Amino acid sequence: MAAVSVVVITKDEEKNIRDALAGASFADEIVVLDSFSADGTVDICREFTDRIFQEEWRGFSAQKQRAVELAGNDWVFVLDADERITPALAEEISKLVDAGPDRPGYRCPRRNHFMGREIRHGGWYPDYSVRLFDRRRGRFQERAVHEAVKLDGEAGYLKNPMLHFTYDGVSDYLLRADRYSTLAAQEMRQQGRSAKISDLLLRPHMTFMKMYLFKGGFRDGIRGLLLAGLYSCYTFSKYAKLLEMTIKERLDHGLTRTNIRDKNP
Repeated sequence: MAAVSVVVITKDEEKNIRDALAGASFADEIVVLDSFSADGTVDICREFTDRIFQEEWRGFSAQKQRAVELAGNDWVFVLDADERITPALAEEISKLVDAGPDRPGYRCPRRNHFMGREIRHGGWYPDYSVRLFDRRRGRFQERAVHEAVKLDGEAGYLKNPMLHFTYDGVSDYLLRADRYSTLAAQEMRQQGRSAKISDLLLRPHMTFMKMYLFKGGFRDGIRGLLLAGLYSCYTFSKYAKLLEMTIKERLDHGLTRTNIRDKNP
């Protein structure tokens, strides 16, 4: 029978990590890669595993890939600190791995929660992502944000969802969105992309319409409205930062050319 490792990356997650690891107790091994937490995260982790490593932060994708590499088993389940593996999902994972999976990896649905309630619409469910996979046939792609696993072959699907207790509220979302939008803008700029005025005028509007109307976010009441508005703000911020980067690069380039001319009359 194959064994499975649950891997988690952490940084100051003492409010979340106990519940996350409690749900991972079915696994043959729990691996925690911590980025030198300043709170009680590591002490709590020691209640569940001695496979705890501390290394500097590399970025989301690189950090998760490193955690996967530290695992003692080839089959891994990647868990975030604000996620929970339910007993039904744990049983499904164990049976699947024991029986011998016929796919290189499996997408897991998530039941996302916001402001104390589950969000069922607006694109927030089933929210599939590859979490269970054979590390010999999959790895995290190098991305600054929205990290994802690339598999050598087609993914299967798990039936039972895990729980995701995401943003505590509006302020928590805005704090994290500022960081994520910067990373997303940097990634787009590295790909050679630039922003236009039309991006700022149209994309936030379309994000709102897509979430709130086309994907039924209105069915989640005030929370659906808040999320559609917040995601449209994120979209505007991402493209605004991309435009800012483009302008700064052009200004710097212009100043450099001016300095060269001044030094070489």
